[in-house]
Amino acid sequence: MVANQMIPVALTIAGSDSGGGAGIQADLRTFAFHKVHGTSALTCVTAQNTVGVNRVDALPPAAVVAQIDAVASDIGVQAAKTGMLLNAEIMEAVATELQRQQIHQLVVDPVMVSRAGVVLIDGVAIATLKTHLLPQALILTPNRYEAQILSGLEIQTLTDMQNAARKIFDLGPKNVLVKGGGMSDTLLGIDVWFDGQQMETLKTETVATRNTHGTGCTLSAAIAANLALGKPPLVAARAAKTYVTQALKYALDIGQGQGPVGHWFPLASKAPETLDFSRLWN
Repeated sequence: MVANQMIPVALTIAGSDSGGGAGIQADLRTFAFHKVHGTSALTCVTAQNTVGVNRVDALPPAAVVAQIDAVASDIGVQAAKTGMLLNAEIMEAVATELQRQQIHQLVVDPVMVSRAGVVLIDGVAIATLKTHLLPQALILTPNRYEAQILSGLEIQTLTDMQNAARKIFDLGPKNVLVKGGGMSDTLLGIDVWFDGQQMETLKTETVATRNTHGTGCTLSAAIAANLALGKPPLVAARAAKTYVTQALKYALDIGQGQGPVGHWFPLASKAPETLDFSRLWN
């Protein structure tokens, strides 16, 4: 892997969302607004919009590997994230290539179950994810339902989230962030962090909006971006959570269903004719 880059580089290994709300589209926008150069390896192409997914076409595992190799061998990768890997064959190929390229700052968004509880991959793929990718993850970011599958525990309370984080940690990831977006009442949006010793509760303000498409992708991409910028894992996770909260405040009410978060919120309060891009992040 090429190292010592002047410009931080992050890699997303995920599917394409034709509606632009999640997947690599969300990841690349998130990287850009962290001033990190975004690269990508597509795993599948989806035909989807704010209402739902109409079709999914997987790329051959060799094509996914070739993309990772093309980026890592030339440009270099300071941090990477995985999103929708879709099937066991792609997962195994990606895990092998990440190890070959020695990409250690890896954020794994398992994308097994939607935050509404809909299972997205089959049992073989889930088993492959657990055995091949979880042990390589610097940070794993399961939602409530994914955490239930990985831990084997029912999650209803904060204590349940903490116990699940401990169980999942034993599967190999160096840090676990159990997300509370699927929780209810006072636990909505509260995340639990566990690194094997330190248990932390991460909380920001709650944003009332139905337009939350892409929050999981955006969070994991923001963590990867912050890792690429040199931040420690927990600091990167806190910064990413703040970014997502702000993006939710500017969520886009587009389409007939669930719109995406507003990745471009740093621009939202500035008139186009007066934008000064050198000052947006100051």
